[in-house]
Amino acid sequence: MNFFERQATARRASFRLVLLFSFAVLGIVCAIDLVVWIALAGSDVRTPAQIGAVLVAVSVLTVAVIGLGSLYRIASLRGGGAAIALQMGGTPVPEQSRDPQLRRLRNVVEEISIASGVPMPQLYVLEHEAGINAFAAGYTPADAAVAVTRGALERLNRDELQGVIAHEFSHVLNGDMRLNIRLIGVLFGILMIALIGRRILEHGRFGGRGRDAAAVVVAALVAMAIGYLGLFFGRMIKAGVSRSRELLADASAVQFTRQTTGLAGALKKIAGLHEGAKLEHAGDAEEVSHMLFGDGVGLRGLFATHPPLLQRIQALEPGFGSEQLGQLSLRWRSEPPHGLEEDLRLGLAGAATGVLPPTHGAMQVAPALVAAQVAQPQPDDYRRADIIAAQLPEALRALAAQREDVVTLVLALLLDADASVRDRQHAEIAARLGRDRAVMATALRDEHLVDLHPMLRLPLASLCFPVLCRRPRPEMSRVLDAIHAAVNADARVSVFEYCLGTLLRMQVRASLDPSRQRQFGRRRIADARREIATLLSVVARAGHDDGQDAQRAYLAGMQRVLPRDDLDLVVPSEGVTALEPVWPVLDALEPHAKQLLVEAVTAAVSHDGRIGVAESELLRTVCAVLHCPLPPVLERG
Repeated sequence: MNFFERQATARRASFRLVLLFSFAVLGIVCAIDLVVWIALAGSDVRTPAQIGAVLVAVSVLTVAVIGLGSLYRIASLRGGGAAIALQMGGTPVPEQSRDPQLRRLRNVVEEISIASGVPMPQLYVLEHEAGINAFAAGYTPADAAVAVTRGALERLNRDELQGVIAHEFSHVLNGDMRLNIRLIGVLFGILMIALIGRRILEHGRFGGRGRDAAAVVVAALVAMAIGYLGLFFGRMIKAGVSRSRELLADASAVQFTRQTTGLAGALKKIAGLHEGAKLEHAGDAEEVSHMLFGDGVGLRGLFATHPPLLQRIQALEPGFGSEQLGQLSLRWRSEPPHGLEEDLRLGLAGAATGVLPPTHGAMQVAPALVAAQVAQPQPDDYRRADIIAAQLPEALRALAAQREDVVTLVLALLLDADASVRDRQHAEIAARLGRDRAVMATALRDEHLVDLHPMLRLPLASLCFPVLCRRPRPEMSRVLDAIHAAVNADARVSVFEYCLGTLLRMQVRASLDPSRQRQFGRRRIADARREIATLLSVVARAGHDDGQDAQRAYLAGMQRVLPRDDLDLVVPSEGVTALEPVWPVLDALEPHAKQLLVEAVTAAVSHDGRIGVAESELLRTVCAVLHCPLPPVLERG
């Protein structure tokens, strides 16, 4: 199952969730109507019309309470992944930390982020949790937050931590996060009737001993009983939706990390250590139980949100049995594992070596293989990510992690090689952010960026974006204005400038209002013909100076996605900026249509067998805007 099939599956799961929620609400409404109907038998309301009117009113009120409860809870999570992590008691992981466990966590996440083409998520640690657990939360990959317990950092070695983080990244990529937030809202809404009943009971205990007080108590008890009956079915819904997604995430994590031992080792430690995956101090752990790496609550049977641990381990290591688990448990009881010590013993902290591919050269690329790379990093992608991370100068990585220096670094990446253009950019930056910022950006470019390999520019920028987006909104507006002015200082927007600006705007939008970001589209290829033609025209022209070569590249792309249409190549006078109006339409395509579009763009950039860095950056940006993250180096055919 590739990324696009998983996206389609997640969309169906979302529809199934809505359907099951509707059935649960219908059951609660019927139960309350039945109780009301029985109560009306002893009242003055006797005619069918009167009874019907009361039951309709009660049904509408019940649906309104459940619906408003769900909407309220979802609205409370509009802040996205960070809001959920903070509600669970998470502490942000500093960009620069002396804690070796936190540094290792950040390095592991950066590696997986580069390898998968996913923006670097915000990191949190649950400091007071000794159990081994983690979760990913958010609406989109650009809004994601990953939280791990201190127990996971202390007990897991690097491979095991990588397996856990890869498991969470698969939830980010597979579209599970938005579904998980909806589950939180659904269950809260279903529980509303029980919460109201409990609150009435708490405040009604002191209302006297009369007949009315007794009636209130009875009504509250009935509401609680019906509400918790709804919760019973709600838990079953959550368990049914979650278990299959957890198995898929385990399988994806193995693909992410190139081996099974890391993920299997983490599961063994959860099963064999006394602390397990239990969350003792996090907020309402049951509310987010379906989001966790391991069962942090202790639900069993029909309510279990995760498959049994032994079953998950055996899916990775078929020969592993309960006897071996018992032996590990006995050994760890007397000698608990320590992750950093295991790293040293196993030699898991070695630096990657290798060279990046040439900036422009012959390359045979198969469009279907590139589409298969989307959100599915392979062993080679990890090797290349290791090389990229190792070749990023430590000074630049440090600047990318510093809140005050990251703006200067992004501006320095945009400074032109032409001195006259660079002088105009300097003036534009100084007018908006001050002369000191402009001088520092120029010095940084001259000292560190002149000799930077072009393939390192976007990975470096992707490390900057999450830090940059955490600035206050007014300041962020000034920064974006300065970036826009620097890009347009010469009245010409290069491919790299456009790619960096587009990716940054995506991150900013996701950070400012994550709940409004699109997840699953429904538009079909035929509904976006003009926009597809514009995209392929721009892509073909960006990689070819010769008009005939551009025409052939355009036709190669069109043959993939719209083989029966006769739409001519039109070279927009605006260049790459002509893509701005096409993005909303193309991002609304359904998953399999996006797969065809990725293959079409790949065919256009690779039809002559030569792919330059600019073409590669444009392809990666197209995929990012379509929410189809692509690893850093294209797969050769």
